[in-house]
Amino acid sequence: MENSGSKKRSAAVRDFFTSAKCLIYLIHAFSTWGDRMWHFAVAVFLVELYGNSLLLTAVYGLVVAGSVLLLGAIIGDWVDKNSRLKVAQTSLIVQNCSVILCGIIFMVVFHFQDHLKELYNGWLIACYVLVITFANIANLASTATSITIQRDWIVVVAGEDRSKLADMNATVRIIDQLTNILAPMLVGQIMAFGSHLIGCGFISGWNLCSMCLEYCLLWKVYQKTPALAIKGGQKVEDQELMQLNCQKEPESSQKLSESSQLMNEVVQVKAESRKKAGCWYQMTEPFRTFRDGWVAYYNQSIFLAGMGLAFLYMTVLGFDCITTGYAYTQGLNGFILSLLMGASAISGICGTVAFTWIRKKCGLIRTGFISGLWSFDLSVTQLIQENVIESERGIINGVQNSMNYLLDLLHFIMVILAPNPEAFGLLVILSVSFVAMGHLMYFRFAYKSLGSRLFLCCSPEHKTGTRDPSLPTAV
Repeated sequence: MENSGSKKRSAAVRDFFTSAKCLIYLIHAFSTWGDRMWHFAVAVFLVELYGNSLLLTAVYGLVVAGSVLLLGAIIGDWVDKNSRLKVAQTSLIVQNCSVILCGIIFMVVFHFQDHLKELYNGWLIACYVLVITFANIANLASTATSITIQRDWIVVVAGEDRSKLADMNATVRIIDQLTNILAPMLVGQIMAFGSHLIGCGFISGWNLCSMCLEYCLLWKVYQKTPALAIKGGQKVEDQELMQLNCQKEPESSQKLSESSQLMNEVVQVKAESRKKAGCWYQMTEPFRTFRDGWVAYYNQSIFLAGMGLAFLYMTVLGFDCITTGYAYTQGLNGFILSLLMGASAISGICGTVAFTWIRKKCGLIRTGFISGLWSFDLSVTQLIQENVIESERGIINGVQNSMNYLLDLLHFIMVILAPNPEAFGLLVILSVSFVAMGHLMYFRFAYKSLGSRLFLCCSPEHKTGTRDPSLPTAV
């Protein structure tokens, strides 16, 4: 009996570690570890290269935020119109290769900085431009990865189980916070006790190894979850061909020939219509995608909740590159900064753990209303996952990222206008104001959805185990 129980336990453990859910966690852990090391290091590197000024860091943030603002809807549309595996693998390769190139450029600049200045000062400026360009490409690819894995693959792996989806979201967020503690501490120690040059080499090497491993894990998850191969946001001609393929098998070779001929005619008609549209139609397609994405986002039932989340990005209170750069100008070394980031991450883990408990007691909407920052973020994320149809999941999340970066862009503009560390206190006051405005927007959404029931302690979701029926759904 004991041997039988031991075998069952070992089989259960083995099944969990080979499940698609666990592999998703591993992919996310490796990816965020590299991201956290890079986001921490790039702020320190830029401040170091530009003489303890936040100007170059603010320009970098401005470029990154502006790019996602303009291209977020287009990236989301690309995610919707291509296969899940292709999107995930392409964005993975582009992101990691861009970070590796940035690391190599930083190594060259740190090693030959004096020689470059003596040779021609323009070479140093060219290096700055290349670093910001490749870092921006890496961030755009990271946006695509985040949309496809955290907003789409997780929903498919969880299936119709909303509680499982909430648990997976919370686990992914805990992984975020743990890597936010450990990854900066590691690279901070390397830079503090070694050098910036060694730190650049370590980050580049990590991204190279991580890219290969994540690529294989993505393929394993795709194989273990057949539903990932079926996507609602396919192109029109693909859907028509699929409908033709789903018809009953022809009873004779004549019917088979007719079916094949019909498929070819569908493809030809679509190709001819694209030719007739002309070059102007093709050139303006990104602008139409941008417009349609924002219109679709505005028409979503969770629009106000998404706006509330976006307003939290208009802040310098978190440990982003601006706050990290400011602390560095005050004399804090990389190791101390990593410890402070770790303390911030621990509070995030506490909020994430609280999210799962509060959601079970009070329901999803109330969780965002009564809980703290991290639970608020998770609540809005799951509201979008549950209420946006599959064919629009990419573009809506792309626009949400654009909205987040729009407010993030404003906070970088504030820093550019007031780059001196002495003006940081004013930025903090403005940040608190925007956080308050974000919570007011979410309160408006919550009250519109639940009415006076918003202030009740227990929700229908807690009693029935299903989604709150009063929540409006997307059409």
